[in-house]
Amino acid sequence: MAEPVTLHSLPLFVRLAGRPVILLGEGEPADAKRRLLERAGATIVGYDGEAALAIVAIEDEGEALAAVARLKARGILVNAVDRPDHCDFTTPAIIDRAPVLLAIGTGGVSAGLAAALRQRLEALLPASLGTLAERLQAARPALRRRYPDGGARRRALGAALAARGPLDPLGDGTDVAGWLASNQLREAGHVRIRLTSADPDDLTLRQARSLANADRVLHHPGVPAAILDRARADAMRQPWREGLAPQDGLTVELDMA
Repeated sequence: MAEPVTLHSLPLFVRLAGRPVILLGEGEPADAKRRLLERAGATIVGYDGEAALAIVAIEDEGEALAAVARLKARGILVNAVDRPDHCDFTTPAIIDRAPVLLAIGTGGVSAGLAAALRQRLEALLPASLGTLAERLQAARPALRRRYPDGGARRRALGAALAARGPLDPLGDGTDVAGWLASNQLREAGHVRIRLTSADPDDLTLRQARSLANADRVLHHPGVPAAILDRARADAMRQPWREGLAPQDGLTVELDMA
């Protein structure tokens, strides 16, 4: 049975407005973290402050590691600048299309790579992305009325937000009300994908969309974990066998050619 690749870290968005965060250190690394925390609305405190998070931007190695050890002994999660092996959390490169935030992390291995990816992705994301998100939020009651079932609602949205869909987030479609009022195509039932390559980048657009929208993924022997990882993180994954009962929603069956 193929096992999904373990995540190095679980990405989380933490609301820091008005909350204390310990920041230790001086110089540009500490100043950069200070600007980031202030932008998030955090209250910056010193070592003795009561906080759940701390950032250590001390240049001296011995002093920095001693501070990290003391903070961790207090049960505080620590980001040790330029010392990824001692980090409980890392701060990503950020793309802001409020209320949409994209975070790009490398587990602290290379801030330069994260910054380069951010610059490339910035050019791909339209300014209308925030407007689309706000209109989707405003349409939530109407969405629930039209699709009382959560799975059907998710699949309808998945089809609309897919590449070249009416609400493609990389396009300029923001007419959520018009989309809701129209006839919509949604994937459901059982889709069988016969893979010709173990490389997930060789998936067709349709195959990738089916995996992204699947409620259940059935995989035959030999299907690589890298392909399974292209499915929704919360989709049910199970080995294929004869006689499996059909389920509501979209089931994708994967087999190697």
